[in-house]
Amino acid sequence: MAAVGAGGSTAAPGPGAVSAGALEPGTASAAHRRLKYISLAVLVVQNASLILSIRYARTLPGDRFFATTAVVMAEVLKGLTCLLLLFAQKRGNVKHLVLFLHEAVLVQYVDTLKLAVPSLIYTLQNNLQYVAISNLPAATFQVTYQLKILTTALFSVLMLNRSLSRLQWASLLLLFTGVAIVQAQQAGGGGPRPLDQNPGAGLAAVVASCLSSGFAGVYFEKILKGSSGSVWLRNLQLGLFGTALGLVGLWWAEGTAVATRGFFFGYTPAVWGVVLNQAFGGLLVAVVVKYADNILKGFATSLSIVLSTVASIRLFGFHVDPLFALGAGLVIGAVYLYSLPRGAAKAIASASASTSGPCVHQQPPGQPPPPQLSSHRGDLITEPFLPKLLTKVKGS
Repeated sequence: MAAVGAGGSTAAPGPGAVSAGALEPGTASAAHRRLKYISLAVLVVQNASLILSIRYARTLPGDRFFATTAVVMAEVLKGLTCLLLLFAQKRGNVKHLVLFLHEAVLVQYVDTLKLAVPSLIYTLQNNLQYVAISNLPAATFQVTYQLKILTTALFSVLMLNRSLSRLQWASLLLLFTGVAIVQAQQAGGGGPRPLDQNPGAGLAAVVASCLSSGFAGVYFEKILKGSSGSVWLRNLQLGLFGTALGLVGLWWAEGTAVATRGFFFGYTPAVWGVVLNQAFGGLLVAVVVKYADNILKGFATSLSIVLSTVASIRLFGFHVDPLFALGAGLVIGAVYLYSLPRGAAKAIASASASTSGPCVHQQPPGQPPPPQLSSHRGDLITEPFLPKLLTKVKGS
């Protein structure tokens, strides 16, 4: 398969390389299936493990680490990783890398400054996630956080003049209903919880995080539409702003405490696991998500909710009652319906309206849908917007 470099040029396959067109149909199909299954596994594990690991690290007895320092460390590691990848793209030539970064970051400073707004929002979102997960059970947070699908859809309609199908509007209503049921169960005392947790603060934080996630993703698409920058360059630029803004937030929120106790106060192997997951999880998703279609992403999100719930029962003593099961089931169903392709959505709507209606127009095979950008922090690559499903890092 031809390789595309940072500048967009296509390199011919080297000796012994096999182009995509030379593969036998059966081999190509089998390889594609394997990539889809790998993508599914990565999306499920990343979606669930980050939330579970943060919850675990924030509920361990002993000294509690400063969330603001973890956000900064994740941005630093993410930026360094993207810098190394760009260095590899330049074949280890330091001079070429410096010239490239000078041109992309300094000379084209207007494009760089445009990233300050989404970077600020993503940094805020990462800090809000720590607040939310510290005050809500992991399963409750995982279900409630799917509101980012609703906020992204609304911002896309308002800012990009996108349209939603009737089935998508219905799925968003179903999503909101499911989240409301889960929150009603939480407010009603769905099982014992530690005294230092505040479900109201957790809900406010997750709603604010969903709003920031939806706005940042749509804003990023709007200002960078048509940009030729690679995913690694954009993440590096976001990492630079994210580190600077994260340090400002650290100084403002916990500056005195960090100065007294130290930047790495309370860091344990579990905390480092959270930082590494945040730093590399979003980048990993950015790589594998192009092999996953919208239905697969919807399936991955559903499995992540189930996995988070099961793990919460075993790790944190989470109690699943009928009300939570109903709300979570509605959210899972809404995620699946929203992620259906336009053709399939129309077919379902047509079938529900009449069994003898006109044929539904299907998108021709091989014709890509309109491009869009996911709001996931690390997932800064072009993919179909509507219908779509958002997958976790920003934060990352």
